[in-house]
Amino acid sequence: MRTLYLAVGLSYIVTGLVVALVFVYIFRRRFSGHFWGAAIVAVVGSFIGGLVEFFFDDVIRVLTAINGVFNIFPPLIAAALLLTVFSYLSERKDEYGD
Repeated sequence: MRTLYLAVGLSYIVTGLVVALVFVYIFRRRFSGHFWGAAIVAVVGSFIGGLVEFFFDDVIRVLTAINGVFNIFPPLIAAALLLTVFSYLSERKDEYGD
C-alpha cells in the first residue's frame, strides 16, 4: 500500500514539475522565484488536484485513468490553474516595482 501512495505522490510531483516547465520555458511566463517558484506552486496545485480527485472520485470517475490508479486530469488542471493565478500575481508585482 505504501508503494501505491509513493507512486501517486511521485506522479503528482512530476506532473507539477512538467506544468512548471511548460509555463516557464514554453509559454514564457514570468514568476516570482522564476522556475523554482513556479515549480513549488505547480506541485502544490498538483497535490490540491489530487485531493479534489480523492473527495470527488465518483464525479470524476468517468475521466481516463492511467493504469487504473492515477487520474491525471485533476492534478494537471489544478496545477495549471494555480500557476495561472501565480503568474498574474507575479506580473502585478512587477508592475508596481516591488
